[in-house]
Order: sequence, then structure tokens, then C-alpha cells
Amino acid sequence: MSERNTMLTTKERILDAAESLMLEKSFHSVGLNEILAAVKVPKGSFYHHFESKEQFGVEMLRHYVAAEYQREAAWLHDKTQFPQALERMVRFLEAGLMKFVENGCRPICLVVKLCGEVATFSTGMRQELHEGFSKWDALLADTIREGQEQGCMKAALDPDVTAALLGQLWLGAMLQAQVQKNVNPLARAVTFMKTYLAV
Repeated sequence: MSERNTMLTTKERILDAAESLMLEKSFHSVGLNEILAAVKVPKGSFYHHFESKEQFGVEMLRHYVAAEYQREAAWLHDKTQFPQALERMVRFLEAGLMKFVENGCRPICLVVKLCGEVATFSTGMRQELHEGFSKWDALLADTIREGQEQGCMKAALDPDVTAALLGQLWLGAMLQAQVQKNVNPLARAVTFMKTYLAV
């Protein structure tokens, strides 16, 4: 294995470990030593890859958003199990709901978990969060367009505006569900989305 691949592997391990820790805690409460202990690498390895904790936070969010986008796109573009776009979207959201329940109604999305904490702390991290939301909105808008072409979603809806509104609804529902330790806000959001979109 080349030195470059070894460095990339170490960097990925640091990012992955930090994502898990910050889902349980928060960006500011997780210290560098805790991250390094989880991956068993020396402090020098961290500063070899990241100039500061803030720059690390930017790269962590970029890494997380890229992986989540690939997962979400794979699901919403896969027409084999659910050919109809509306059902595919609803099933995707229901899968997120079930994951939230299985996780004991604790945070399952790093973007949702950190958005309130770091948006005013770091311009770079705020930008990564913004780009993550924008990518999700674009993916949702494409699925709405597909549903309109199939005739299962209302043709009068503007896909881009609708996707942004539904993304904001889902974010609010996820935050409420975390506060309440209850899945009902997410369940109501799914029901509303289905009713709002369906012909």
C-alpha cells in the first residue's frame, strides 16, 4: 500500500470516528483526544490532515454529506422495487423514521444534529451544511418531477419550491422528534407529504 493510500485511510478513519462521536454528543463537546483515542492514532496524525478543529469540521461535514447523498440518490433513483416515484419517496422517508425509532429516538443525521450548533460558529461549516441541504432539495425536486411525469404527483406543484418546503418540514419534524423523544412528528410529516404530493 502506498504512503498516500495509508494517509487517506487514516484520514477516513478519523472522519468516520468523529461522525459517530458527534452524533452522540456535539461538535464542541467532543475533544481531539477522544477522537484520536477512538481510532488509536497520535495527535500528529490529526494535524497532518487538518489545520484546526474547525477545518476538520468542514471536511467532516463534506465527507458525511457526500456519503449520505450517494445513499439517498441510490435509493431515490432505484426504480426496481418501487417504480412509482411517490411510493419510492414515501418509503425512503419511512425508512428514516424507522431508523430513528431503532436508534432510540436519538439523532441519526449529523447535518440535523449540528446545524444549529455550528451555523453561527464557522462560515465554512455553515456552507457545507447549506450545500448538503441544497443537494437534498435537488434530489427531491428530481423525484417530484418524475412523479409528475408518471401522473402520481400534482402537476401544478413547482418541483424546486416544493422540494425546499418539504425539506424544511422534514428538518423541523426531525428536530421536534429529537426534542420530544417521540416519532410522531416524523410520522405526521410523512403523512402530510404524501397527501400534499399525491394526485
